Amino acid sequence: MVMNPSLEDKDKTVEMTSFPKVLTFREKLGYAAGDLGNGFLFEMGQLYLLKYMTDVLGLPAVSAGGVFLVAKIWDAFADIGVGTIIDHRKKIGPRGRFRPFMLWAALPLGLLLIANFTVPDFTLKMQEVWCYITYILFGTVYSVSNIAYGSMQPTMTKNNIERSQLASWRTVGSNIGTLVSTVAFMPIVLLMPSPHMGYSTAAIIFAIGGITCQLFCYSSIKERYEDEKQRQKDFAEQSKESTSEFKEIIKSYGSVFKNGPLLILCLANLFSFSAFNVKQAVQFYFAQYALHNITIISYMAFFTMGSATLAAVCIPWLTKTIGKKSTFIIGCVIWAISDGIGYFVTGDAVVYTIITTISYFGYGLTSGLNWALISDVVEFGEWKTHVRSEGIVYSSYTYFRKLSQAAAGLVPGIVLSAVGYVPNHVQTAQAIAGIRGLVFIYPVVMAILTTILMFFYPLTEDKYTQIMNDLERRHIED
Repeated sequence: MVMNPSLEDKDKTVEMTSFPKVLTFREKLGYAAGDLGNGFLFEMGQLYLLKYMTDVLGLPAVSAGGVFLVAKIWDAFADIGVGTIIDHRKKIGPRGRFRPFMLWAALPLGLLLIANFTVPDFTLKMQEVWCYITYILFGTVYSVSNIAYGSMQPTMTKNNIERSQLASWRTVGSNIGTLVSTVAFMPIVLLMPSPHMGYSTAAIIFAIGGITCQLFCYSSIKERYEDEKQRQKDFAEQSKESTSEFKEIIKSYGSVFKNGPLLILCLANLFSFSAFNVKQAVQFYFAQYALHNITIISYMAFFTMGSATLAAVCIPWLTKTIGKKSTFIIGCVIWAISDGIGYFVTGDAVVYTIITTISYFGYGLTSGLNWALISDVVEFGEWKTHVRSEGIVYSSYTYFRKLSQAAAGLVPGIVLSAVGYVPNHVQTAQAIAGIRGLVFIYPVVMAILTTILMFFYPLTEDKYTQIMNDLERRHIED
């Protein structure tokens, strides 16, 4: 018998089930190490690649932005493809459904990071081609690793508190990775006799660190709730209505569009993540040309990423007290107000550091909660459609993250070109105004749009508990 999935059914009395806590400290630490490694590997492109292409290679800003646009749009579809492969694996070995992808991708990911920052002495056009090829390949391999990493969280625990804890641990790992990357990368570059050698050396060091963290994560975490029997039953039911595996996959994607909370979360993430990435990419230009103090980025990172890490640590307590949705919205409001004030008052390095530190606390709440919310919408999707597809749901979510990253490369490239930015020269007032707008106004607008969207997000803690009870009963009855 199939239960009618209605949260408003007043005729049924549902006993709220408490799912056991199962995670060990090593698993939490290992999961955090996964995003620490991602910070060492992935953040290099988000933080430094645009400036490397414009100021070291000499590519026009709009051309460098085009690299991000094409690569990230490709990555978005790569995410979907990897998610499809993961969800439709038929033979699952002892390593599990997700973990092998992290193992296979670790070394190629590190090598491709090095290739991104080691461009041969070709003509400028051929260097641009090299940038396209290496960054697209890097993004593809990153999809293989990261889709598996993020998708496995629902299989690690069903306990709602532990999911918030995993989101917090993951965010702490990510923030530490970004902190170390921000503090250490440029000093390593400046130690070398030339910028070309400096960027390559720094990329090698962080590639080694990233690979090590990825392998530690792989060896530490466990897929605990892989319901292969239920998954194969879902596939069998779909196959009865389909004449080919292609139609089966299409039906799986159709279930995504019935997942309202997922669609809201995807759009909210598109806005918020693009704002954060734009701010990160342009802050080096702002420090160098508006504040005339590029060294501020290194020591400022201790405060900004420390603030974001503090936000991540606060997430379990805040979500337990006021819920995930309210915590997310509060983060957006803090972020929007601080950056709005920053546009008008930042005139020196200290003030900029204070404003950005407050802003990062707000963003830290939203970014950390994303990983807990995506696990919840996986359960909602199964409850709503009777099909459980962690990979497709997670990759649909990251599809929008990749689109936001495309915007984060393209938007600065277009704006810098439009305002007359000239690398390694004194900038005009128009160019400085454009850079300030990217650092402050763009994030404010995106934060406001994210807040509006999240008011329509329907999954409260009570509704989530009801959904999990319905799923447990459904599995028992089936």
